[in-house]
Amino acid sequence: MSLLDGLSKAITGGAIEIVDLTAPLSSSTPILQLPEPFANTIPFRLEEISRYDERGPRWYWNDIHTGEHTGTHLDVPVHWVSGKDGHDVSQVPLKTLVAPAVVLDFSAKAAGNPDFLLSVDDIREWTAEHGPLPDGGWLLYRTGWDVHSADQEAFLNADEAGSHTPGVSADCARWLAEEAPITGFGVETVGTDAGQAPALEPMFPCHELLLGAGKHGLTQLQNLASLPPTGVLLLVSPLPIVGGSGSPARVLALVER
Repeated sequence: MSLLDGLSKAITGGAIEIVDLTAPLSSSTPILQLPEPFANTIPFRLEEISRYDERGPRWYWNDIHTGEHTGTHLDVPVHWVSGKDGHDVSQVPLKTLVAPAVVLDFSAKAAGNPDFLLSVDDIREWTAEHGPLPDGGWLLYRTGWDVHSADQEAFLNADEAGSHTPGVSADCARWLAEEAPITGFGVETVGTDAGQAPALEPMFPCHELLLGAGKHGLTQLQNLASLPPTGVLLLVSPLPIVGGSGSPARVLALVER
């Protein structure tokens, strides 16, 4: 039996489960809100072209209106000024889009502190128990924040001091960018950076440092609680937008059961 035949049989037979990590995409999908004077993306919207009527009697279809960074989406280097000479979303290496992943679960700490920041020591403690981060793979960071993903206000959790959502420290972002063997970093929040990232040095360190290092981000993931810490194969399917800084994506995980 070939390797691909074995994989196919394992999936159809249930030995490998496909877990959908993607948030549904609709007009109610939470989107990032930047303060003035910065420009913001638009909410997702469908515009009907025809629906079994005089405009098209036997077919239904829509135009879609959305931003590249809406819902579950992929960030690529050109999204940030530090990576402006890097690749766009149509040029992402295929080995980045199909790659091993690990899941670091810090939901218990984030539950008591929405401003919780993952540290390098947290990752080192995790690797001491579970083994190294995957070379060329993904680090998926579970905080439990996906429980708020259907509510824009709760998801952004903002007050006069800004948004309060978990993320990583600046030192941790630098370590992930410069020392960790990963190709990308995935989160359940609206962006890869913490809500209070504008106050860190550098500002928005995940964007500044990881994208500047040619790495990638995944945001608004769901169902990370269904995954084991290790032994995950991640499949990321963005639109190959020429010149694009990112794209909404369907993100699936293959897990041996």
